[in-house]
Amino acid sequence: MSNFQLGLIIAGALVLIVVVAYNAWTTHRNAPKRPRPAEADPAQEPAARHEPAFDGAVLTGAVLTGAGLAGSGAEGEAEPGFDGHAVDLRDALDLPVPTAERRGGLDPLIDAIAPIVAEQQVSGDAALAALPPTRRAGSKPFAVEGFNDAAQQWETPQPGQRYLQFQAGVQLANRLGALNEIEFSEFVMKAQGFADAINAAPDFPDMLHEVARARELDQFASEHDAQLTFVLRARHAAWSPGYVQQNAARLGLVAGAIPGRLVLPAQGPGLPPVLTLTYDAQAAMSDDPEQSAVRDIVLSLDVAQVHRSQQPFARLREVAAALGEAMDGVLCDQNGTPLPAMTMEPIAADLEQLYDKLDSRELSAGSALARRLFS
Repeated sequence: MSNFQLGLIIAGALVLIVVVAYNAWTTHRNAPKRPRPAEADPAQEPAARHEPAFDGAVLTGAVLTGAGLAGSGAEGEAEPGFDGHAVDLRDALDLPVPTAERRGGLDPLIDAIAPIVAEQQVSGDAALAALPPTRRAGSKPFAVEGFNDAAQQWETPQPGQRYLQFQAGVQLANRLGALNEIEFSEFVMKAQGFADAINAAPDFPDMLHEVARARELDQFASEHDAQLTFVLRARHAAWSPGYVQQNAARLGLVAGAIPGRLVLPAQGPGLPPVLTLTYDAQAAMSDDPEQSAVRDIVLSLDVAQVHRSQQPFARLREVAAALGEAMDGVLCDQNGTPLPAMTMEPIAADLEQLYDKLDSRELSAGSALARRLFS
């Protein structure tokens, strides 16, 4: 074999190696990005493990620890708990439990209301039994409330309580449109059936007047309803669902009830999320999610559902910018057109005007009435 032939063989081998390496690099670059494994903190020493055993000591309650509930030790001894402090379950049970904001109470601002006066006091159990099987009149929510004399407030009938005054109501408008004559007639039938069952007399408002109010309210709601949607698109390599979840979790988003949906919780119990992040549900439910490719994620803000004090649009911008930098993505509109940073300021100014208009109508964003109307 001549030197020339040997050189050709070596050159061919080098070309083959370069081609194989380039293909491997391209495949690795275009593969969906996967979440990084959690790194252990070397500064933290593993906690000493103790085998559970009964030593004959008197149990004084349960102790909340980082791993769950554990039996307490002998009386007078400090128990391990959060940050080394003992927590007795009996003391925890005595703490007041925060209650969620009351929702759905009838209000003349967005409801057509019919007062119902019974001939004699009606028990809460009888009122509950007399309620219609469905709580809707067409596409509008329907509700019945009783006046609690002791609490001096309207409430959904409760077992063990007694009521003399009731009110039935139907919502004038929602995102499905305004209350129409057919829905109002269904409301009258349901309220009349309830009144007959408890031996009471209803006083219905004028149908034409309420339908006109519904149309006016629906017109206002249509002009002031805002749902913002932005798309974060991968510049180069796609993302795996786990990679999306890992980066979103660093910003405070948690998994929602629907596959492919994460939410940024509100600062209060029982409130809608501040933001939602969604991606391909099929990729989230894949048998091997880490091999699924996600190229777009959607960030959404339902303006009327979140109070302005939580600064939802500013938080949306922060989340979008942080995810774009961490995941090498570009922010786009729903059509896939990239959005420069300068476009965000006019949107923020328009939102402030929208908040002011909702406040002037006593339908402030994030209030119970606004959440009902814009649903």
